[in-house]
This record gives sequence, C-alpha cells and structure tokens, in this order.
Amino acid sequence: MVFAKEGEAGCSSYSLTAYPREDTPFLGKSPPLSSNLKTFANIFISIVGAGVLGLPYSFKRTGWLMGLLMLFAVAFLTYHCMMLLVLTRRKLDSLSPFSKISSFGDLGFSICGPSGRFAVDSMIVLSQSGFCVSYLIFISTTLAFLTNNDTTPLFLGFTPKVLFLWACFPFQLGLISVRTLTHLAPLSIFADVVDLAAKSIVMVEDVFVFVKNKPDLKVFGGLSVFFYGIGVAVYAFEGIGMVLPLETEAKDKQRFGRVLALGMGSISVLFGLFGGLGYLAFGEETKDIITTNLGPGVISVLVQLGLCVNLFFTFPIMMNPVNEVMERRFFGSRYCLWLRWMMVLIISLVALLVPNFADFLSLVGSSVCVVLSFVLPAMFHCLVFKEELGWRCVLWDGAIVVFGFVIAVTGTFTSVMEILWPTPTA
Repeated sequence: MVFAKEGEAGCSSYSLTAYPREDTPFLGKSPPLSSNLKTFANIFISIVGAGVLGLPYSFKRTGWLMGLLMLFAVAFLTYHCMMLLVLTRRKLDSLSPFSKISSFGDLGFSICGPSGRFAVDSMIVLSQSGFCVSYLIFISTTLAFLTNNDTTPLFLGFTPKVLFLWACFPFQLGLISVRTLTHLAPLSIFADVVDLAAKSIVMVEDVFVFVKNKPDLKVFGGLSVFFYGIGVAVYAFEGIGMVLPLETEAKDKQRFGRVLALGMGSISVLFGLFGGLGYLAFGEETKDIITTNLGPGVISVLVQLGLCVNLFFTFPIMMNPVNEVMERRFFGSRYCLWLRWMMVLIISLVALLVPNFADFLSLVGSSVCVVLSFVLPAMFHCLVFKEELGWRCVLWDGAIVVFGFVIAVTGTFTSVMEILWPTPTA
C-alpha cells in the first residue's frame, strides 16, 4: 500500500478549478462548508441525469417487478460503496494528518500510487465520455423524431438523426473551449430547472395515459435480461466520483452518511416512479427514449426540447473531468484546445455508430460504471482495512469485487451483442 506524503496527492477528478498535478501541494483557501440541506441538494443534482430516461424501456425488457428489485438493489449497493470510499478516506486522513484526499483519484493514488490514480482516471474518462455519447444520441434521436422523419435520408444521403448530431458539433466545440465552468454556471442552473420540470411533466402524462389505456404488463422478463437491467440501473445511479468532494464540503460530517442515505433513497423512489410509470403507460410499446412515446401537442414538444436543452448544456460540464485528466496527463495541466476538440469529435463519431439509447446505457453501466462504482471502492477499502477487520472485510469486499467483475464481463458482452444483433421485441 502506498500512502501519499504531504503534497503528493493530486487534483480532484471532478474539480472545477485549476488542474494541479500529482505533486502539487495543498495550499489555498478552503471552500465554504455546506449545510445538510445543501448537501442533500448536491447529491440529488450529482446523480440524477440522463440515465433515468432509459429506465422505462429497461422495465419493458426486464418486467416491472424485476426492474424495481434490481433498481433498489443497485441503489443500496451504490450507497454502500460510496460509504466505503468515505470510510477509507477518513481512515487514511487519521493515519496521516498532513494528507488531504479530496477526490476518488487522490484516494487511488494514496493507496496504490500512480497505478491507483491511473485506474480511477481511466474509468472516469471512459464513463464521462460514455455519458456524453448518450447525450448526443438522445438529442439527435429526439430532434429527428420531432421532424417525423428519422430514417429517410434528407441531405447527401444523411438521415435527420445524423444531420442533427453534426449540427450540434460546432456549438459543442465552442462550449468545450471555455476554460472555466464558472461562465457556464447560469446555463447549468437553467438546464437543471428545465430538466426537472420536463421529467415531472412526463410522469404526469404517464399517469393519464395509463388510466386511459391500461396495457398488458410483464412482471419478470427472465434471467436472459438480468445483466441488461443491471447495466441500465448502474448507469442511472452513477455519481460515485462526487461523493468525496461532497463529504469534504459538508459542514456536519458525522451526519453525512444519513444525508447520503436519504438522498439515495429519495432518488431510488423517483427513479422507480419514472421507470415504472413509463412502462405502465405504454407497456410493450415503450421505446428506448420514453419521450418519443409522448403524443403530439405543444406540451409534448416543449418537454422533449427541454430535455434536449438540458443535455446540450450539460455536455461540456460532463466533459470537464475528461479534459482535466487528459490535460493533466499529457500537457502538464495546461489548457489544450485541439485535444478538447478531438475528444468531442471522437465522441460524436461513436454516437453515430450506436443505434439504441437504452442499449448504450446498459453497455456503459455494465462496463466502466460497474468497475468505478463497485470494484474499485471495495478493493480500496479492503486494502486499507484488511488488517483491522480481518477475514470479514476480505470476504465482504471480495464478494463485491467478484460480483462487479462478473457483471462487467457478462453485462458488457450482453450489451454489445444487443447493440450489434438486437433482439426483436413485441
């Protein structure tokens, strides 16, 4: 085990300020601490994202009861692994009063040295890039649906979906060029408000549709879709990279675990309602992007456009950890415009190759998100506490690591097969 000396732990992988290196000393003014209410709000904002939009389709594949059980199980395991990170950081801080671990990457460096930070950085780059790919898929698919023509080539043989995706490209290049996210803060707040309003309207619309149609519903989809459902659920709850910065900024650290539990519980209920109501409303007609099930009308159009606006302005924010890691590793934390533009180009090209939104959520969730959310936290906790807790620690943490690897391998294989050779649905 490698315990970082004072000044060795580097930048937060989710920091919004200047990018320090692994040897940057911890100097500077501490941020203001957050109340329990503000911490709860930050937990909510950090976790609720585009992943919830794929839950109704996942429930269609898995069945509503099986989908709910997997969703709540993943929520509990995610909370447990978040607390493992918090407890591991507290233990290391108590051993070395001069250390300051503020991020997931810092924790990996303190325990395993550069290889630990590299493992965390790699998973963060892949997961954040995956989120951005899913954003572009959602935006382009939704806008193509609104034109009532999503498959017929319109210009130079390109479909509306492809044209809308490339139409976003120059604007994303401009947004990604902004050196600090402070300038994007007003747009981010606006996008969050629009997102919350749009999802609330979708759930209300689902209730009215269900009362009117009452479609036939599936309770269990069988073991063949187990890994698919797990992948989508893990993606929906991805936000483990923010737990250490949030705990650092919490004023009442003794109650942080309770606040986190309350936040995860509330989000689980919200996700369960969104996914369940979406499937209850449309049954086997549920599409991979639930908003495309909404009928015609001004409200429906505004809801879909609102979600697109939210993801459009969230894209550069989600790319910030990718920019930070890449610039720190290859350019000494110096700003590099062409590297940022190249990453946007790569992400756009990947989005063109993925036909289904929910299938891609399952792929990202089953692969990198499982490793980031389950495998690494349990492994780091075991390395730090194995002598203190003995075989119980090794057994429990080891079980989580094995479970994570099994889900990662089998879930990734299942999701790739589903993308390449999709299973016909009723």
